[in-house]
Amino acid sequence: MEKVDVVAALGQSKLLLPARITGALAANDRLKFALTALQAAAAHAADGAAPLSNLSRDYAAAHINAPWLLEMQATAWLEGGTLHLADLARLGKLLGEDIRLMARPLEGSADADHKAQIARVDHWCDWLDQLNAGVLDDAQMLALTGGKRGESDTFHILVMDLHKSLNRLAVDMSDDTVDGAHVWQLDAADRPRIAAFMRGLNRTRRLKFDHPGLDTAATRDGARLLIQNDIGTNDVHVLVIQVEGFSITLTYSDLHERRFAFFQGLLSEIGAQWSDVGARRSAGLNSGADYVVGTARFDCADLAAADAALEGLGARIVFLIDWNRARKRLNRLVAKPLSIAVLTEAAHREAGHMGWLMAGADQLVFDAMEALSPDHFRIGDRLDSVLGAAEAQDFLTEALVLSSHALQADQTAALIADQIRLLLSRHVRRHRDEFALLGEHAAFCHALAEGIRDALAYGHETDVKAARKLSERAKIWERKADHLVMRLRDQAAGNARWLPFLQLIECADDAADALEEAVFILSLIAEDNHHGWSDELRTALRRLADKVLEAAQDHVKALTTARTLDEASLAQDQDEFLAACWRVVDAEKACDVLTREIRRLFVRNVSDAATLSLGTDFAAALEASIDALLRTGYAMRGLVLTRVGAGNQGRRA
Repeated sequence: MEKVDVVAALGQSKLLLPARITGALAANDRLKFALTALQAAAAHAADGAAPLSNLSRDYAAAHINAPWLLEMQATAWLEGGTLHLADLARLGKLLGEDIRLMARPLEGSADADHKAQIARVDHWCDWLDQLNAGVLDDAQMLALTGGKRGESDTFHILVMDLHKSLNRLAVDMSDDTVDGAHVWQLDAADRPRIAAFMRGLNRTRRLKFDHPGLDTAATRDGARLLIQNDIGTNDVHVLVIQVEGFSITLTYSDLHERRFAFFQGLLSEIGAQWSDVGARRSAGLNSGADYVVGTARFDCADLAAADAALEGLGARIVFLIDWNRARKRLNRLVAKPLSIAVLTEAAHREAGHMGWLMAGADQLVFDAMEALSPDHFRIGDRLDSVLGAAEAQDFLTEALVLSSHALQADQTAALIADQIRLLLSRHVRRHRDEFALLGEHAAFCHALAEGIRDALAYGHETDVKAARKLSERAKIWERKADHLVMRLRDQAAGNARWLPFLQLIECADDAADALEEAVFILSLIAEDNHHGWSDELRTALRRLADKVLEAAQDHVKALTTARTLDEASLAQDQDEFLAACWRVVDAEKACDVLTREIRRLFVRNVSDAATLSLGTDFAAALEASIDALLRTGYAMRGLVLTRVGAGNQGRRA
């Protein structure tokens, strides 16, 4: 007679509960794998050209002895909407046996929910017995694998309900804890592993505030330690962790594909390897997409590494609670990819999103937007359309972190609202500085012009290595300048207020392109194409480069001053801006004269065709750059004078 039977015969059935729960949880693992194998078979039968899913790792993790389940994909076939399965009888028997094992811990319970679940088990076992041999139609497939509530009961929903009941039962019957985890039937070596997991879980537990969830239970099942965590109140949101030696296997299921991908990314950062099942949802089944299920594995070098993985895993679970609600609230403010980026960064900073949700979420931000003047935001504006994607992401991340820290410090909702308004005001001021991107772009123009001036001063027209190095750097600067143009173009697409500044930066980008072209030509000249360069010619080219650099410097000065000008700005500041603009005009005129002189010198002194062509092209590129700076200066002058007011237009114009 088995020990459990002796215990039952003695009337101490309660002592059977830990063993029955352990067996029930093992049955749950087998059931989940069997349903996964069934869905994979159906998916492959629907598209025979698709590769077979590799379920071997999940099969091993489920500790199931049914190799025919791995063969179902290859042998299943579809005809007229009916799935043909050679092993359907064996599958039905396995499902029936394991669902009864899952229900065993609930037998004899006075709880009404437990009684109802036992009745449902009986119903589904009868249903499985009545399946036709070898075939499943669409309705029967949905009845087995469907996970959407609010409609008819399904076998899969019953598995989920039993799993949650088992978790609650395990917590209720456990009389021992390890740092808050309810445990039973452990080995001495298990406690440090559980303590490591709980160390991470408890470090971030505060970030859920008063939301339910994160209850943990652990027990030993043969060679493996099982750790379970109830993430919250959602149906399939339960984590099961298996620890065997230095290997950790996590089985995770989620109703939401995006949240699954989010958690998958967080765990991949700490070394998790996800099987192909982890990225696969039940496409075409369960009314389109009810849940995603996956297995992650950590193969650790030693116990210290295993403890570190368990701690990292535990610390990240809290960020799943109400994640989808936070994502939807963020979607009202920014595009979907930005919402997920904000939630990911808030998790990285160990702040999370629950504080923001509790403080008011998107309404908190809408109130802050409304509190600013209508010149900043209009009704219907989204943050990313006004601030741009990068600025909006930064603001929202800071808002989530601020809300979390404020609530942990017991600050009032009104104070948090004021802090969010100030935070938005700072970001708007930073972003509303329309000349900021122009200023960054001007810095690259200045760096290019300075590089050319220095190259000529140090004779790099004869130094191939130095000229090529400058050319490589110049290309990087020019690409970065292009990226600034693209950023302003994106902002102008969402808000017409940016169009004048887009025109300015596109004009200035012609200067950056011409300067980068000049650097490239100089690198070609350095390849032994400088025959006939006299001292007089070199001096003229250096004077031309000096004038271009002076124009670039005045371009930077004009932008710096323009950022501060408005109707109330001082006359001295306005004069300084206009003086910088007019110096660019003077420099352009001087460059025209110098360029013609340089052409004469090339014709007089150079007979080599390549040297003559490259030299004149080099001078022409420098002249083109200052022409572009001149056009930019005129456009900027007109824009600034309009902002300052028509009354000031006669100062220097």
